[in-house]
Amino acid sequence: MSAASVSAAARLEPIVRRRLLDGDHGGEPLHRRVHRICAEEAALPPPVLADAVARVAASLSGLGPLEPLLADPDIAEIMVNGPDTVYVERHGRLEATDVSFADADAVMTMIERVVGPLGLRIDRSNPTVDARLADGSRFHAVIPPLTLCGPVCNIRRFVLRTTDPAQLAASGFATAATLDELMDCVRRRRTTLVTGGTSSGKTTFLNVLSAAIPPGERIITIEDAAELELEQPHVVALEARPANSEGRGAVTVRDLVRTALRMRPDRIIVGEVRGGEAVDMLAAMNTGHEGSLGTLHANSPHDAISRLETMVLTSEPNWPLEALRRQMAAALDLIVHLERLPHGGRVIGSVCRVRSVADRLELEEVESAGVPGGVGT
Repeated sequence: MSAASVSAAARLEPIVRRRLLDGDHGGEPLHRRVHRICAEEAALPPPVLADAVARVAASLSGLGPLEPLLADPDIAEIMVNGPDTVYVERHGRLEATDVSFADADAVMTMIERVVGPLGLRIDRSNPTVDARLADGSRFHAVIPPLTLCGPVCNIRRFVLRTTDPAQLAASGFATAATLDELMDCVRRRRTTLVTGGTSSGKTTFLNVLSAAIPPGERIITIEDAAELELEQPHVVALEARPANSEGRGAVTVRDLVRTALRMRPDRIIVGEVRGGEAVDMLAAMNTGHEGSLGTLHANSPHDAISRLETMVLTSEPNWPLEALRRQMAAALDLIVHLERLPHGGRVIGSVCRVRSVADRLELEEVESAGVPGGVGT
């Protein structure tokens, strides 16, 4: 969009808004009304007029100037750093865009348009909010006084990526032999934890692994924001719920794990383990729900074990560490650690077996190149 279009849209938007509020409807669809009013108010070349109309119409509905970015299937994340700066992640790399908002109030209007219908609130006394867009994308916003550049928000796109192991192998994610062995481990009910940093592909790979679960099993998925797309016929999807504008009604992932245990699951899949639900998840994996799956943010498999210990002990501080480690060794079979490369690609960095040796928990790294009998033994 040219500078002339941006300038024209900024000038026309308040005029269009005022005329619409004054009742200038004309029985027309919104986009046509905006086009007619803009054409009446300003003499613009057709290309500039078309761009300005698109920008003004977007600002009056949906997510304003972000709508064109949301329509781009190659964009994985949108980052709004105040009204003048918008970045995107495309193919694993950050890119600056020429998208901007008229002012900070326009960003706030967009944020409130997202959270208001969900019964959520964001203001100076409650300056952060998490929500989910209609397409499943995660939405997070922070406003002043916590930010110094004006309202800030991130949209982590819900993009249904390939769950075909052959395509993953062709992309260099892992060898076909390694993927085959990992899929076989899932079929044989090996409890597996997928770890990695932010945007390393954990949820995508969890979808890949879940395809190996036999169709006759009852699966319950638990997520903060629903992203998993399982192919099996017998799946119950549970999604956590934040508190409403009055601070009530929150349902946590831990609440849902406890609920799932009463629903006769064969396997439980936890989209991301990040808190007290680690206690109940370990208990489930040790009481007849072998073969369950989950993801966890961590920099390495050893860091994942440390994070799990911290999560459990934060919720259950009286649990002896030695007993906890025995429980973890009995519950977990494999840790698959994913890495994001500098150019944006994702790979399986390592695969570790979790073993109990003389009442101690040990991680044994196995070859991720798929040597015979490597991962699955």
